[in-house]
Formats: sequence, structure tokens, C-alpha cells
Amino acid sequence: MIADDEEVIRRGLEKITSRMDMEVKVIGSYGNGAEAWEHLVGMASKDVDLLITDIKMPMMDGLRLIEKVREHNKNINIAVLSGFSEFEYARRAIKHGVLDYLLKPIDKVQLFELLKRVEDDKRKREAREDEELSDQQSQSECGEHYVIDQAKSFLEREYMHNFELERLAETVGMNASYLSRLFKYKTGQTITDYLIGIRIGRAKLLLREHPDLKNYEIAEKVGYNDPVYFNKLFKKMCGVTPKDYKSGMRAAGGTEGKTTK
Repeated sequence: MIADDEEVIRRGLEKITSRMDMEVKVIGSYGNGAEAWEHLVGMASKDVDLLITDIKMPMMDGLRLIEKVREHNKNINIAVLSGFSEFEYARRAIKHGVLDYLLKPIDKVQLFELLKRVEDDKRKREAREDEELSDQQSQSECGEHYVIDQAKSFLEREYMHNFELERLAETVGMNASYLSRLFKYKTGQTITDYLIGIRIGRAKLLLREHPDLKNYEIAEKVGYNDPVYFNKLFKKMCGVTPKDYKSGMRAAGGTEGKTTK
């Protein structure tokens, strides 16, 4: 963005920058500080990489413009245009953290070096932000992985009790609905399906190692108070009832792979 009350200076800057082998776009060219400020204040800081401003301008001079810009955003690069007779103003402007000052008439080499420095700083800043973003994502993924592991451990430890999603969420320190979505996203299973898998797995183990246990006893030990429901669920998951599973294991000599109806 350019602010200078001399139109020939503004046009000259635009012409010079357009001929440079750089990706530079003049997004605003204004004859006084007030007009420049009016447009600048409504823009995001990322939309303006450099403000080049004259010192002496009507309505609002360059020093006041710089002060207001610094109050609004401290990260915008600012360069001051000045003549030799305005050196004292330029020195005061530098105290406000301007990046450089350009003497009139404009030196093309100095302008190029200024724009190149702004461009390089921008690339470094964006690269740094991308590293930081990668670290944040990595930390987030590690945190999510930890939460899922904690949830799995809780389910494997508490599978025999009535399941309460709110209690699980409180244990891992996460919102219940978000935990449900995260668990499904990370494991491909709902929390309920994962819990059913644990319970049926424990039931099969009990049927193999404790064949003397009654059906309702096994159901209670794996978290189901209704043996009829447990029976239906087991058959749905395993293709056979608990009783037939136990009979098949006996006929196969305790080998699960030969289970028959």
C-alpha cells in the first residue's frame, strides 16, 4: 500500500514495482494518510505486507498514520518516503519501528532490496507457522491416541459393569459426544460395538475354561443382566448360541476353530 500526496511519486512506485521480477501487487494508492488509514483499518494484517508512506501529507501526515497502524497491527512492515530536508521526521518515524526509509527520488535498487527483504521475511514466517502447525497437529494426534487408549483400557477393565458413556467421558476428560465421534473415527467402531466385542470375547473364554457355569452366570459376569438378550447377542456375533458353542468346544476337544451348530 502506498500513501503519498504526490501523484507522480505514487505512479512512479507502481510502475517500478510492476517491472520488477517479483510477485508484488499494489493493493491501494492514496493521496493522504486519512484515506490510507480508512482502507487499511478494514483489512486483515495478512492482506498487507508493506506500507510505504510519505511523511508530509494533508489531513493526516505519515507519522500519525504510522502511529495508528502500529496501534492496529504491530506486524505490518512500514517504509517511509522522505527528502533530505525531512530527515528529522524520518528519524522520528524510525522510532515507531519502521523497516526502512526511502529517499526521494526513489532508488530502484534500494526499493528492490526492501521488497525482497519483505518477501523473504514473509516466506520465513509462513514456513515457521507451517512447522508450528505440524507440531500442533502432531500433539493433537498424540493426545487423541492417548484418549482412545485410555477409553479402551477403561472398557476392558469395566466391561462387566453397566456402561455409562458420561462416566467414560469423565474418566478420559472429554465431552461425551465428541468422544463418541473420535472413537468411531480412530477405531472404525462405535464404543458400544467395541464393548460388545470385549464382552463376547470374555464370554467365549468363560465357556471354554468354565463349562460348568450356567448361561445366566456367564451373562452376568460379562455385564448382561438379561440372559435371553445375551443369548441372542452371542448368536448374532458368533453364529451359534452359548450352549451350542460350549457343545462344539467339547466335541472338538477344546479347539475353537471346529465349532459347529
